[in-house]
Amino acid sequence: MRWFSALCLLLLQTGAHGFDIDEEDASLSHQEITEAALLKVTLEVCRAVAKAAGKDIKEPSGSLTATSVAVACEAEKSSKSFSSVIEVIQEENVGVDHRFFWSARHHFDAEQFTKGKKLVTDGIAAVKANNKRQKYEAARERLGQLFHTLQDFYSHSNWVEMGNKNPNTNLIKVNKDIGKTADKDRATCRSCVGDDCKNNILEDILKEKILTTGYFDAVPPSSKPAGKCSHGGKFDRTRKMDPKGGINKDTLDSEHGHLHNQAANMAIAATSEVLQDVRAAAGDKEFLQMMGIKKGKPLCFVIDTTGSMRNDISTVRTITASIIDSKAGTDDEPSDYVLVPFNDPDFGPLTRTTDADDFKRAINSLTARGGGDFPEMCLSGLRLALTGSPPGSEIYVFTDASAKDGYLLSAVLALIERTKSVVSFLITGSLGLRRRRETDDDDQQQQEQFQRILPKSASVYTQLSEASGGQAIQVTKSELAEVTSIITDTSSSSVVKLLQVSRNAGNPDNFTFSVDDSVKNLTIYITGRSLAFTITSPSGVTQSSTDTTGPLVVSSSTVGNFQTVKLNTQVGVWKVEMVSTSAYNLKVVGESSLDFLFTFMKDSESPYGGLQVLSNRPTSGENTTLRVTVTGSDSATVTEVTLVELFTSVMVNGSVEDRGKGVFYVRFDTIPSGEFVVLVKGQTSSRRSAAKSFQRQSSSTIKASAVSVSATLPNRVAEPGVSFSVPFSVSTTGTGGTFTITDTNDQGYSSSFPPSLSLPSGGSANSTGTITAPSDTPSGTDVTLTIEATSPGGDTNYVVLRLTVLVPVTDVTAPVCQLSNVTDDCSDNCTESTWGVSLQVRDEVNGTGIDSITFRQGDGNLNTTLLPGNITSLLYNASCCSPDVEIVAVDNVGNVKSCFFSVRRATTAMSTTLITTTTAANNTTTNSNTTTTTIVTTPSKTTSAAVPLSTSAARLFVLFLSVTILSLC
Repeated sequence: MRWFSALCLLLLQTGAHGFDIDEEDASLSHQEITEAALLKVTLEVCRAVAKAAGKDIKEPSGSLTATSVAVACEAEKSSKSFSSVIEVIQEENVGVDHRFFWSARHHFDAEQFTKGKKLVTDGIAAVKANNKRQKYEAARERLGQLFHTLQDFYSHSNWVEMGNKNPNTNLIKVNKDIGKTADKDRATCRSCVGDDCKNNILEDILKEKILTTGYFDAVPPSSKPAGKCSHGGKFDRTRKMDPKGGINKDTLDSEHGHLHNQAANMAIAATSEVLQDVRAAAGDKEFLQMMGIKKGKPLCFVIDTTGSMRNDISTVRTITASIIDSKAGTDDEPSDYVLVPFNDPDFGPLTRTTDADDFKRAINSLTARGGGDFPEMCLSGLRLALTGSPPGSEIYVFTDASAKDGYLLSAVLALIERTKSVVSFLITGSLGLRRRRETDDDDQQQQEQFQRILPKSASVYTQLSEASGGQAIQVTKSELAEVTSIITDTSSSSVVKLLQVSRNAGNPDNFTFSVDDSVKNLTIYITGRSLAFTITSPSGVTQSSTDTTGPLVVSSSTVGNFQTVKLNTQVGVWKVEMVSTSAYNLKVVGESSLDFLFTFMKDSESPYGGLQVLSNRPTSGENTTLRVTVTGSDSATVTEVTLVELFTSVMVNGSVEDRGKGVFYVRFDTIPSGEFVVLVKGQTSSRRSAAKSFQRQSSSTIKASAVSVSATLPNRVAEPGVSFSVPFSVSTTGTGGTFTITDTNDQGYSSSFPPSLSLPSGGSANSTGTITAPSDTPSGTDVTLTIEATSPGGDTNYVVLRLTVLVPVTDVTAPVCQLSNVTDDCSDNCTESTWGVSLQVRDEVNGTGIDSITFRQGDGNLNTTLLPGNITSLLYNASCCSPDVEIVAVDNVGNVKSCFFSVRRATTAMSTTLITTTTAANNTTTNSNTTTTTIVTTPSKTTSAAVPLSTSAARLFVLFLSVTILSLC
């Protein structure tokens, strides 16, 4: 475990109310603890998946990184999504300090054991419910939040001082006691100064194994009772009150800093324990999905199903089959398939699956009908797709109609910025005047006619595509199939953007982009009409758009307003000269594992200061900090980061600071006034070659705002049928006035928010809204709530909140395993002999029923039969060459029971004895409900390895069967 102490990872803040980090020492922070556990457990799951497939992974060398773990998992293209997931969980973890600095229960301060544990167990329940409904984004956020509280237990309590060497397993179990806790009036500490504070916890407290935590208060008068321990540290005023001192282990120089490493390593183990519990409830494949370890990008279609779309839907069916078949079995096989139909007035439901055949059936079941008044609920369907698809998705919208719900434009733009998903529109309609929409009774000739898309809607589609880094492609219905190659090309998970610009005016312009040696399949996409261009390679060779053949272009095609140019990839700086009489969008992409993540940051409002992640638009007119994380390479460095206006190429350069481990902080004195993208340049190096330059650009655009919206929710779990309160605040650095408040949610739940707020210039205002999920809402439903504030001048900002609707859990007991029979026919040759075990699994005591039964470690066959009384009968058979099996039973609320069986070989001196031992210990340093049944002979020597059972004339062997029923939840 000591290698964790050498980690040098991401620093998000200069201080934290919990595990902290000082750049001058080796203290471990919440971020480091969290990442260590995530990397460790994810690698373990990948090992198990590989083993189940009869393979071994290629173990990473050196310290674990997101890139090395993704490579070991044979998912190198997932390094960016895996890195992003780790950052999200870390950000939510550290966000607890920023949002709930004064909340004792969030940090296990002031002996708030019951409330602190409830935050942990409620969080685990929400994560399991989210995963069951494939709401992985919400699950990640909940994980980060509960991890902070869980980790603080080991830094803020006396668990380590009591001599414990393992985590308090019962801390994550609803129906288990975490141990004795100090009474309210019982003294726990004595006064101390300096090194004396190493022993300031009273001897009787430690001897009797009584749990306590320090009290923390920064503003007098303090609520610390007489005789109680203080948290300690410079911000804690209670440390100066009798008994003086502190007991926290947040850093190496804390009052109990000599135990910092033990507490941190125990926090890593406890975090890993939660992850293993979540893994058991979800399944290995689903756990890896939650962690962003997957093969290809999600494939998301948002499809207009009105009457005139019959032919389009037929084309989409053909496209879908072709794409799925071409990617099946490859590294680009989509990890998720998402479908959202829309019509008028309906949209949805959203279908999300990992099964290609299920997706095909969903597409094939679509029917075109209705739509007589022409405009449709396009943006409602797109919003549902953005909230239901994984972040960073490629989303394709098929329509021939205007958008009836244009009022959702701001909310959709906010979700695009939040999710960094790319949205492309494939429009089989032309710009023009409004006309009547065909209905179900219209004939084929009418169906082939062009639909007229209102200029305003065309502008909306263009705005959304440009903001996300996609394209708005306009073709005839008969041409639709010709442009769908873009879906095959851009849905590859290794696609990176080198350059994208938009121009409203038709003026000549020149653009350059740098290509490094990791880039393959270099391609230019252009949307626009009446344009010409000339391409110049790094070697100085040129080719114009009028040349159908030449040295630079592999292939070129033009359909409607969309042109694709595939280039002969060359390393170096390329140049494109554009001449156009109308607006256009130029996009240059390639395939590479090297990419980047970016997040804007702001000064923290917590007393410790530092920086915290900004979840919406940065503040205009002020300096700002950007965090850039390189993905897909452990050696690439960033040398230059620029904010580039999308429509003018106005540039603002930042000052780059290398924070280590592929993380860079970039400080800007100002932010562009218009929409802008992030352009990153740097160098790659390896032992075999000299450093080479690379260039990458963000997909989505960003726009600064003088308006800020924030919301702090102590708990993001709502109960069906119960009004959920959402306090929020709006502030501005600009002119005051009446600000319009708009709230939207993707589930259409009833909500009540004030229509407006009055703000003074440079001031702020607070208010509260409510949202209510229907009483029949399924447990685990994820709802995305967007709150927007718009100034009198039209300046807008937002906050996006994810809430989990959770039915109160009454089933807190894991299923029960009952052994029925063991059979074995093992011989000298394990390949020709088998063994087996039969058992029954039931869910008792307010049980919700068995949801799934799977097995790990073993390489056999598992057959299940459902019996009366909600009992499942299991029969497992395997080769004697595979002597171990772990059967995992999960009930419908995520309680987990793991039943382990092993056949071992032993050397013996006869005499057989049956020994049955049942342990139900209160020792919370170990699993507290362990039942062991052992059939054994008195051996003279027992082998330590789990090897197949065999018999021999030269030696006598007996069956050593160990059955361990281990409750993980």
